[in-house]
Amino acid sequence: MSGQGRRSKRTIVMAALGLACIVSGIAWLRRPAPEAPPRFTGYVVSDNVYLSSPVAGMVAAVSVVRGQRVEVGTPLFRMEPTSLVARADQARAQVGQTEAQLLAQQSDVARARATLAAAQAEVDRADAEQARLLAVARAMEGAVTAQQLDLSRATLLRAQAQRDAARSEVASVGARLESLRAQLASGRAGVTAAQQQVQELAPVSPVAGRVEDVLFQQGEWAMPNAAVVSIIPDAKLKVRFYVPQGSVTSYAPGTAVAIACDGCASGMTARVDYVAPRPEYTPPIIYSLETRQKLVFLVEAVPSAPTRLLPGQPIDVTPLGTLAVGAAR
Repeated sequence: MSGQGRRSKRTIVMAALGLACIVSGIAWLRRPAPEAPPRFTGYVVSDNVYLSSPVAGMVAAVSVVRGQRVEVGTPLFRMEPTSLVARADQARAQVGQTEAQLLAQQSDVARARATLAAAQAEVDRADAEQARLLAVARAMEGAVTAQQLDLSRATLLRAQAQRDAARSEVASVGARLESLRAQLASGRAGVTAAQQQVQELAPVSPVAGRVEDVLFQQGEWAMPNAAVVSIIPDAKLKVRFYVPQGSVTSYAPGTAVAIACDGCASGMTARVDYVAPRPEYTPPIIYSLETRQKLVFLVEAVPSAPTRLLPGQPIDVTPLGTLAVGAAR
């Protein structure tokens, strides 16, 4: 083959290879893009804990500020205790007085019972004497006079009357004793309640979390049961988002989802623990990426790292997988 023929053949081969590359490139560019996982934008919500005073009074001191981290047992605030301390002292004094009365009444009960025992013994003696005289009178006519029998009968009746009076006295002092015991139990309960109220004047945090707000400052007057401090508990932070009705079955309780937010560390997850039983057309706050998805279900998930999140913070949610409910808790 001549050189010109060989060059022509190489030209054809190169052209074929170039055409094949062009076709492959076009096919690669036209390949279908991989389907992106669904993404929902939700927000963080919390169930706050509100600490208050059981009685009205002046706020004597506030130990926390907004945004402060608190642990279980952290002192929060203290109310002016004057009125409740006086009430507790009065309740303790009343209990002491009732205890003294109870001791005296117990002595009266003991004396009344002793009197009853003596009266019963006298009845038994008089009854035995009358029975003896009647037996002698039946055995020996004229041995016992009518006057002796009348005197014996009168003695027995008098002893029985004294015994009945002693029984009434025992019942009376016993009733007074039971009344004092009930009064003492009520008084002790009042002391416990007063002491508890004094302790409630200086509450401590029952949860770990973050102080959301201090509603009353030192020197201000707070009404009874008015919240003084509100706390966002770590355990009560949740991510709330809305899922289209066509996908709600994929987010059953126990389902793990990936969550992300601006400025947050990567790799955060949450576990779905609630799905609304009924759909709605308009979420209370619309963070939907696809506004045309009108029929949605509310879903709440517990984040794995709640201390990094703030209520109201927008959160992106993507599916991650399904965890066993018991293992995920």
